[in-house]
Amino acid sequence: MQKITIAIDGFSSTGKSTIAKQLAKHLGYIYVDSGAMYRAVTFFAMQQQYIDDKHFDINALVANLHNVAIHFKLNTETGNADVYLNGENVEKQIRTLEVSNCVSRVAAVPDVRYQLVRQQQEMGKEKGVVMDGRDIGTVVFPDAELKIFMTASAETRAQRRFEELTNRGDDVNFEDVLRNIQERDYIDSHRADSPLIKAEDAIEIDNSNLTLNQQFQKVLELVTMTLENLE
Repeated sequence: MQKITIAIDGFSSTGKSTIAKQLAKHLGYIYVDSGAMYRAVTFFAMQQQYIDDKHFDINALVANLHNVAIHFKLNTETGNADVYLNGENVEKQIRTLEVSNCVSRVAAVPDVRYQLVRQQQEMGKEKGVVMDGRDIGTVVFPDAELKIFMTASAETRAQRRFEELTNRGDDVNFEDVLRNIQERDYIDSHRADSPLIKAEDAIEIDNSNLTLNQQFQKVLELVTMTLENLE
């Protein structure tokens, strides 16, 4: 059966990774979480004290990007691919609100984007890949056979993120999470390099009121239609 490239873009906490993982598992495709790659670079920058809430030494980060090695490794317990930074599993560390507060600024750096986009394109050379992020359908895979743009209200997304963080034991409050969502939306949409925009040929899905199963079935129908049109 012919394989395709599936690009899933959208705002933070719209469930891009969830649907991408489901699709990849169902189709037997490779899943790449591009957002996790930017989070890993951000975590590296925080470790090296290049960035925090008050300052960002962009030049220092760019000068040391050659010291950042990111790869994915299957977690046999969860069935998902965990993110490794320089050989260390950082899957949990990169999902904190502290990293979320800095990641959009790191992702806006052209040198960072150039390096990670090149890696992402290499991962998708053979097709049969599902990748989610902010610029997958516009920059990384502009020729993807199926492009999906996920959206939901900021309040809905903040509630999802709040529940995710509190369920794993993080001490956060809803207003901080909502503020982070809104700030990231603005930065991601207004950055000069590869801003978050819907590709002209992307299909928009507002999942504010969809269950996970309804969302999966909706996207799976789009995949089936795309494959049938290629036959």
